[in-house]
Amino acid sequence: MPTARRPVRILVVDDEEIVRRFVARALRGVGYDVTVASSGAEVLQMVEDEGACDLFVIDVLMPQMRGDELARRLRQRHPDAKILYLTGHSGQLFEDRDALWENEAFIEKPVTLNGLLEAVSFSLRGARLRP
Repeated sequence: MPTARRPVRILVVDDEEIVRRFVARALRGVGYDVTVASSGAEVLQMVEDEGACDLFVIDVLMPQMRGDELARRLRQRHPDAKILYLTGHSGQLFEDRDALWENEAFIEKPVTLNGLLEAVSFSLRGARLRP
């Protein structure tokens, strides 16, 4: 008897509620299991309690903890974590480094539904996206 595959788990973190709702609705609409958070600290606690997700969709500029700092902390416990930065400030992402790390990609805000779904699909497969 074949076993049922679990849905792909995605954690979306953005300090803007409208962005979280759009991304979550879009991803749930195609069958992903989506959880949302509004801060890096919330994500770290969720991962501590529930384990890592298949993909983290992270805003770059958030209060208290930037998205790239959150990604760094996630990778301390989960080195293979896949990260998709969703940002309107991609220049901020490259302030302290020249390139993305392995299993990282980014997509610019504002994003279209198709652009978001394509970026998520590529990120889950490990392909690097170019702007």
